[in-house]
Amino acid sequence: MLLRFTLLLLLLFFLTGCSDTKTTSWTRSINQLCENKPNCVSTIEKREQFSVEPFLLTTKGKHSWEEIKQVALQLPGAKIADQSDHYLHIEATSKVFRFIDDFEVEKKAELLQVRSASRVGYSDFGVNRKRVETFRNQLIKQELIKQ
Repeated sequence: MLLRFTLLLLLLFFLTGCSDTKTTSWTRSINQLCENKPNCVSTIEKREQFSVEPFLLTTKGKHSWEEIKQVALQLPGAKIADQSDHYLHIEATSKVFRFIDDFEVEKKAELLQVRSASRVGYSDFGVNRKRVETFRNQLIKQELIKQ
């Protein structure tokens, strides 16, 4: 009985020791560049490995923040973590391993700034870039951004 209890405690200790305890102070503004790990992409990045093309809003898109939000919420595993009038922070949880990625969208004048980053690990096997491009394609279909 004591052996089972000890093993259970060790297992719980191991599992919680592997969890992500990193906390990030979200500023309701995309101002954070990607670290030097290939698990992040952003429209504000200048380094080619981490950059994605800008999102230029159409006339319709400039006045459709709620529609833009709804498109973001249709991304796989998406739920709102924080939001304001022109900022959205989504946590996207993967199906199998339950990893959480941060997906941010901010409306600035005629642009949408977008950032998608993994919280843990080194490589994301292109998941964040794919998420951003899926978001872009859906916005183009709804004529909210220019192609």
